[in-house]
Amino acid sequence: MKLHSKIYGDKGQDLIVIHGLFGMGDNWNSLGKQFSKYCKVHLIDLRNHGRSPHSADFNYEVMCEDILEYMEDNDISNPIILGHSLGGKLAMKFAFTHPDKIEKLIVADISPRKYNTDFHQNLLRTLYKLPLEDFDKREEIDEVISSIYEDKGMRLFLLKNLYRIENKKFAWRFNIEVLLEKVSNIQEADFIEGVCSIPTHFLRGGNSDYINSTDELIINKHFSDFSIATIDGAGHWLHAEKPEQFYNEVMGFCLM
Repeated sequence: MKLHSKIYGDKGQDLIVIHGLFGMGDNWNSLGKQFSKYCKVHLIDLRNHGRSPHSADFNYEVMCEDILEYMEDNDISNPIILGHSLGGKLAMKFAFTHPDKIEKLIVADISPRKYNTDFHQNLLRTLYKLPLEDFDKREEIDEVISSIYEDKGMRLFLLKNLYRIENKKFAWRFNIEVLLEKVSNIQEADFIEGVCSIPTHFLRGGNSDYINSTDELIINKHFSDFSIATIDGAGHWLHAEKPEQFYNEVMGFCLM
């Protein structure tokens, strides 16, 4: 599948940034521009997200092949791959599937274990039931969602996926039907096997529980050359909540 991307910079090593579930490359525009001082930055949209094509297939295997195809189409060799949340799991899967294709790996606030997707499934059901054709303004949609989800940052993140179709009505950029049906595919626990020797830097939010002490043992089992850093005061969206600290951690590792 031909993935949509936004590219910043034309010098230095290629840095491929992979967003999380419900996200898109645009979420990384500010950091992408900063990263481009030293790297050629590729902000991709995964299948069924952003401006990339929709497909009934949604699992780590097909998404890995999408990344490989993107690299081949853009003459990218030995990039650094940075992935957040779902993107982090996909980045790990890619490293284990194609260990000779990348130089370094940065995994933001996720570990190689099974995560409960009940929240995501409930959220998708809520969004699926919204009669978007009845709304004229984003604020009206936000008002409805806010009655269920108080987290304003989360709501703004989701609302960024709204766009106008031909009849001027709203639609979601992500493929809500397929995500609702296939989101359990990203829940896999045994999606990697063996040991990865690629230098890997894990970043966790100090206020997040996505990488805990038990996860460190799992990481140690599967990665022979890794480091873990904590960004204090940040939750799961650590790159958005503490962008300066996040940038310093990423660039510090990239330029080592």
